[in-house]
Amino acid sequence: MTGPVTGIGIVGTGVISGAYLEHLAKLPGVDVVAVADLDLSRAQAIADQNPGIRASTPEDLYSDPEVDIVLNLTIPAAHAPVHQAALQAGKHVYGEKPLAVDRAEAEPLLKLAAANNLRIGCAPDTVLGTGTQTARAALDRGDIGVPTAATASFVAPGHELWHPAPEFYYQPGGGPLLDMGPYYVTSLVTLLGPVRRVTARAGRSQEQRKVHTGPRAGQTFAVEVPTHVTGVLEHESGALTTVLMSFDVWASRQPRIEIHGTEGSLSVPDPNNFDGKVEIATATNRDWTELPVAGGYAGAGRGVGVADMARALRTNEPHRASGALAYHVLDVLESVLESAAQDQSVDVASTVERPAAVPLGASPDTA
Repeated sequence: MTGPVTGIGIVGTGVISGAYLEHLAKLPGVDVVAVADLDLSRAQAIADQNPGIRASTPEDLYSDPEVDIVLNLTIPAAHAPVHQAALQAGKHVYGEKPLAVDRAEAEPLLKLAAANNLRIGCAPDTVLGTGTQTARAALDRGDIGVPTAATASFVAPGHELWHPAPEFYYQPGGGPLLDMGPYYVTSLVTLLGPVRRVTARAGRSQEQRKVHTGPRAGQTFAVEVPTHVTGVLEHESGALTTVLMSFDVWASRQPRIEIHGTEGSLSVPDPNNFDGKVEIATATNRDWTELPVAGGYAGAGRGVGVADMARALRTNEPHRASGALAYHVLDVLESVLESAAQDQSVDVASTVERPAAVPLGASPDTA
């Protein structure tokens, strides 16, 4: 690895940490130097498998002089406390989504970071891959005219079918909206701009669910959040997005994201992935046609947002998967839940600028 290197310390060694470790090892400009967990043996197991990475307690990691960015991979309920501890220790932070359980937890983090000239980054960084960025390029070129409407759909029967400890998906900070919604709304804001108003409905099909895999298979747990949410997002641009997020659907053929404009329609790939096929149909050719890749970090994986942030730190430029973007997405999602509970439209108080597009052929340490 050549050039300046930013030291990364990971807090939280759950399932997702493996994907981050795998991809961060391939990215220029970043180096994972330490991992920490409340269960030190779990951190030690990772350190034993990855030469050059040391196991640590969270407290020791926050004070580690070789750690520049704390990568927070804890459960949603711990996102805000870990972010706060790292910021108070003078570290930049990047975390899994959501930024925090709610706005009340998230807003002080942004203020704390700003007051100390520190940065907050937040997943999802899937929008930096070639899938969403190729769609972004098509919209910016005017390929479908003026965007007027969109649909976004994530439906599944529930994460308890595959996750050995799924309870947190059904606690505050979880549910289909806050678990998968960040991928979709981050993509929608990247493509269509910020959201100004939402109208929504929500429901819950079961009061309890059952673990299906792992050593706790057969155990039941309480469902504390809505498991089926639908609504309309009004973008500041005037475009209207119809959203469906559900853990109550066994099978579906609905597209992940489609965007419709005055001169055509765009099919956008799964925002939970970094790449995928982007297709277009226009007023003059209504057959779907695949577009060539036109932007995004090629071959990207979990952690490319961390590398993008590390580059931005070195160049003193904005990073794309920013805390401001994550806060606006959280604001939108929480407003959706409030709209459903209050049976009325809710204005979204925050706004954000679309992050800079990722040029075709860019590298996360240079673009």
